[in-house]
Parts: sequence; structure tokens; C-alpha cells
Amino acid sequence: MKKIAAIDVGLKRVGLALSIDGIVFPKAAIIRKNRDQAAREVSSFLKEWSIDILVVGVPIGGSSEDEMRRRIEHFVSLLDFDKEIFYQDESFSSHEAKELLKGEIKQKRDGRIDSLSAKIILERWLDEARS
Repeated sequence: MKKIAAIDVGLKRVGLALSIDGIVFPKAAIIRKNRDQAAREVSSFLKEWSIDILVVGVPIGGSSEDEMRRRIEHFVSLLDFDKEIFYQDESFSSHEAKELLKGEIKQKRDGRIDSLSAKIILERWLDEARS
């Protein structure tokens, strides 16, 4: 079974999720000091888990879609990863993650929402891949 990871690239944090044997779970987010440091940490994560496929969340629709996609694709180009990469619509995944954690999180900057968002993105991709 292939190991699949998803990332939700943000300006302050990069959410991470992992799928092993079809089970998806969020991992600790990477706090982004700058894009090179974040890219190194994501690359280390991908190598450490021997990831076969990377799913990257991108916003579809909305006024900033082109700008955000360009930034995300640039970030992905900095990764030390030469296997399959897929882009998945991330629309409303952060909102959905916040709803799931409502009342549970007091500190919103710890990255749990970002990684839960990456988990949602990965589950969507897996659902589409199965159908």
C-alpha cells in the first residue's frame, strides 16, 4: 500500500496529514518562519515517512485563486520530492476543520486546524481516487 501525505500550505503554518493503509490522520503542523525553512521541514517529513504520493491543497474559485496557486506551486517546487504530486481543491477545508474543533481549541495558532484541514484535503483526494 502506498504512503500518501497531504499538505495545506499557509503563510504562517503548513498543515500535514498522512495516510497509511487508507487510514488518514493529521500530524503536527510546521510553523513557517520562512518558505525555505518550511520546505526543508516538509521535505524531511516526506523522507522520514517514505511518502509515495503528495497531495497539495489549492483553493479553487475566489478572487485570489491564481495568486495562491502560484505561491503554492512555487513552495512545492522547493521541496526535495521527486514522486507523484496531485493538487486537490481545498475549498472550505479550514472552515470544516474549525467546525470539527469548535469548543476544543483555545489557542488557534498551534497548527491543529491546519493539519486537520490537510487531513480533510487528503480524505477528499482518496474519495475521488476510489470512485
